[in-house]
Amino acid sequence: MLKGNTVLKVAYYQFTQYAQIVYNIPSDMNNYYELLGVRHDASAAEIKKAFREKAKRLHPDIVGGGVEAESRMRKLLTAYETLSNGQRRDEYDRAYSRFIKVSAFDYRTWLRGRSDPESQAKLVFFDLLHLEEDEAIALWRRNGGINFPMEKYLGRENWMDCAFILAEELDRRGDGYEAFRLLVYIVREERESPYFRHFTEEIEKFVRELVRLRLRPQVDDETWVECMETLLTLGFPARDDRFWMKSLSRTLLALGDHSGAEQVNQELAKRGRTVKTASVKAAEDNPSEKPKETITQ
Repeated sequence: MLKGNTVLKVAYYQFTQYAQIVYNIPSDMNNYYELLGVRHDASAAEIKKAFREKAKRLHPDIVGGGVEAESRMRKLLTAYETLSNGQRRDEYDRAYSRFIKVSAFDYRTWLRGRSDPESQAKLVFFDLLHLEEDEAIALWRRNGGINFPMEKYLGRENWMDCAFILAEELDRRGDGYEAFRLLVYIVREERESPYFRHFTEEIEKFVRELVRLRLRPQVDDETWVECMETLLTLGFPARDDRFWMKSLSRTLLALGDHSGAEQVNQELAKRGRTVKTASVKAAEDNPSEKPKETITQ
């Protein structure tokens, strides 16, 4: 008896061969709307915006990746050039419609009919990529949410993409703490072995905005302390660490932990002196350069 993955490969192979012969349709026809992340009725402006955002994330000069990254970028460019041209878009829609009708295999339906963790993880990712965010989040939570080890089933890179999309969608729904936990995972993984590379700055910006603007009202004091302590382990720049430490100190005081708050304040003062000393040392090493003003907060 064939295992699940083998059945899937055989079914796909048989279908694509039949589609090529009968309908003269490419065996690996991409869904350009999915590649760009837009709906089928997207306007020209929406398509252009989506292309720019995707290109910024996938361009080989930014993310690296060699041949594979170049291939992804070529597919994205082809999708944009096709859908941004009215005549070519109409021709593509007709061809892809035939391609879909021929297929007797629905991957999403197949995944939904399976209850094993790997299929559930893949379904979460599939739904996120196909604009079924609410269903994806509900399924993710039914499988344990933060404690669902999706990286075990999706592989590291797919899981990091999935985690980032999940974090965005959770944040939009006001579920900042879950988004925060996912972003912590991504930042730690990125520090250990870069995947997003130049896009890391966008991830760090996301963390800052979530923490500074939206997360605090969503969590109690104890959880906020946990978040601040976690942030201090992630290797953010000194100015961010000062913000985390000040907030941590205030919250510890509110909880009545005066000793803990004092320890944080002492560490904050120590770091401030270290920064000031480093600035003076740099000025001594480069007397022709004017020392930068250091503000110890």
